[in-house]
Amino acid sequence: MPLIRAVCITGLLTLAATPVFAATYGPELQGFDYPYPVEHFDFQSQGKNLQMGYMDIPAKGRANGRSVVLMHGKNFCGATWEGSIKALSDAGYRVIAPDQIGFCTSSKPDHYQYSFQQLAINTHQLLEKLGIQKATILGHSTGGMLATRYALLYPAQTEQLALVNPIGLEDWKALGVPYRSVDQWYERELKLSAEGIRKYELDTYYVGRWKPEYDRWVDMLAGLNKGPGHTQVAWNSALIYDMIFTQPVYYEFKDLQMPTLLLIGTADTTAIGKDLAPPPVKAKIGNYAVLGKQVAKLIPHATLVEFPGLGHAPQMEEPAQFHAALLQGLSAL
Repeated sequence: MPLIRAVCITGLLTLAATPVFAATYGPELQGFDYPYPVEHFDFQSQGKNLQMGYMDIPAKGRANGRSVVLMHGKNFCGATWEGSIKALSDAGYRVIAPDQIGFCTSSKPDHYQYSFQQLAINTHQLLEKLGIQKATILGHSTGGMLATRYALLYPAQTEQLALVNPIGLEDWKALGVPYRSVDQWYERELKLSAEGIRKYELDTYYVGRWKPEYDRWVDMLAGLNKGPGHTQVAWNSALIYDMIFTQPVYYEFKDLQMPTLLLIGTADTTAIGKDLAPPPVKAKIGNYAVLGKQVAKLIPHATLVEFPGLGHAPQMEEPAQFHAALLQGLSAL
């Protein structure tokens, strides 16, 4: 049986909404400052020359000889792991934070058959180039689905698996969420605005509580979507949403054999396609207070750490408490 620990959160503030006025950034997020130097991995995939941006941060504290690979979410980038990178580096870990193909500082090809397998293979090639034989794989949101797929493809190279409010803890299509075509996703993505992003994240990610530091990440995403690579970014985003919806990892959680840490903000309500779902379906999906416990029972060697009242990104909402739980969990696995 998985171990369940509850982390009590206090002192959260509800902040009034303020307008966000986004800058514009290049198609590979040119002009946006990352917290650490961005390097680039050049490789070929599906007949294309591609470039993956990544940060490689050495241990700042006493090195423990271990590496952690951070996998970002759909509306996030490697840069949004800033606080976690520092916490892990200070604790002695080498940290690799890539931007997946189609995201942020990485290539956005005109045509690419997106799959979690392909993104996992790309990441594995990067790690091979960096000489990393084995690592802890830590995924947030969509990165949790990718981290799961990576662990299934490369179990011998996955020392530990850690998932922070991963999406894909349920199969939305099987539960009755209607399919949205790539063309429909594309039209939706073309209309993204800073205000729309902020409202969605406030309502879905942060349980109605906003902190000024979140504005930087809204600016990042909106500026990328409204920059000179606008259509290129939107098209890749549409393909990625189709991948997320049609490639569930839910049915394979039972096959994960490595120690797995589930870090769950229980107030999260994220579910892909929820806006299209009929009311009875909408009412039952995206319930992380239930999903975390259910999936912890499916994964053979899972430890569940819950953050009551926190939402989709506990590492950003309450970083000190989150990182204390993360470091304790990684050392115990």
